[in-house]
Amino acid sequence: MDRRRAVGALIGLAGGTFLYTTAEALPIGLLLPMATDLAVSPSQVGMLVTAYGAVVVVASIPLTVLARKVPRRRLLSVLLAGFVVSTATTVFASTFPLLLATRMATAATHALFWAVVVPAAAELFRPALRGRVVAIVFAGGNVALLLGVPVGTWLGERAGWRMSFLAVAGLGAVVLVAVASLLPSTPPGQGHAARGATPDIYRFWLLVAVAVLATAGAIAAYTYVALFVTEVSGFAASSVGAILLARGVASVLGILAVGAVVDRSPWLALVTTVALQSVALLGLYALGHRPYVAVGLLALAGLAFAAFTAALGGVVLQVAPGRSDIAAATVSAAVNVGITGGALVAGFALPSHGVHSTVLIGALLGIVALMVVAGGRIRRGVLPERPVGALVAANSERR
Repeated sequence: MDRRRAVGALIGLAGGTFLYTTAEALPIGLLLPMATDLAVSPSQVGMLVTAYGAVVVVASIPLTVLARKVPRRRLLSVLLAGFVVSTATTVFASTFPLLLATRMATAATHALFWAVVVPAAAELFRPALRGRVVAIVFAGGNVALLLGVPVGTWLGERAGWRMSFLAVAGLGAVVLVAVASLLPSTPPGQGHAARGATPDIYRFWLLVAVAVLATAGAIAAYTYVALFVTEVSGFAASSVGAILLARGVASVLGILAVGAVVDRSPWLALVTTVALQSVALLGLYALGHRPYVAVGLLALAGLAFAAFTAALGGVVLQVAPGRSDIAAATVSAAVNVGITGGALVAGFALPSHGVHSTVLIGALLGIVALMVVAGGRIRRGVLPERPVGALVAANSERR
């Protein structure tokens, strides 16, 4: 297809990941305004985020299987239309149960969108660019945390939380038009990204385990980061926003960096990012009391985790044992299990061991993930990696 059209479609898909990440995390920033307006407790508003993640975990694989015969342009257009409608309906929710229902509807479209968007984006360009393309798609989610959620929170604090969701729905309509008009109508199950370049069910499940562990490690440390920088590092509460901004900028840089190398050595990129995250969190445990060292290590941890998520998408397209959308749905569910598990583990440790323990837990979970990779590859045998484009070509010849 025309390169300019392909680039436009890729930007539209990255816009979709931006919107979904913003919509998922926005209640965190608007916790108090939403609780006050709906006359519920802040913990109930927090349930909107927890329940959202639970729907993604449960629905990702079943919905992807059900939609496996729908062409990608039609499917993604319907999902984005569902996102716009459910998010707009959130604006008019007058009770908490209705708000929860609209959030669950958004989460259901989220579950399927993230399963389909990776192969759909990879299909736009030649196989040798898979990793970079996936990195751009994932960058949309990190830009959401860097800009979307803070701007949405700012708008909600000044114009009301409903205006924030209305703005997100409006942006969703723009992205819907872009995707519906620019994305090619690829028949389901066809194209170089429809299946793994080198299918390997053993390494795929190894990847799922690493996704759960490394994500849980990152979230265990990140969930209470505001508490860490104020209690351990000694920063004022007013500095938390600037520290999170620095972490967000580093996250975007991490995705751009891994996108340049993941096509050549996907597994090496994945392992390196997990190792870097573990080192950063261990450094925080040992040196977190030094304010500016803590900021640098928090930024490094953010860079590593963002790069990990992008590398994860590239490896899925390499080792998927069957259809890549089903594989992506499985890994998406695994990531959300890690998010929930990491927050729970850190929450249990906080009362008895303090916030200092949360970064140690995060580091240890990352180290366990590295041990799983090392043990799995030793057992199976370490194979030299080849560029993804060459793997796709070789696999095509065998077929």
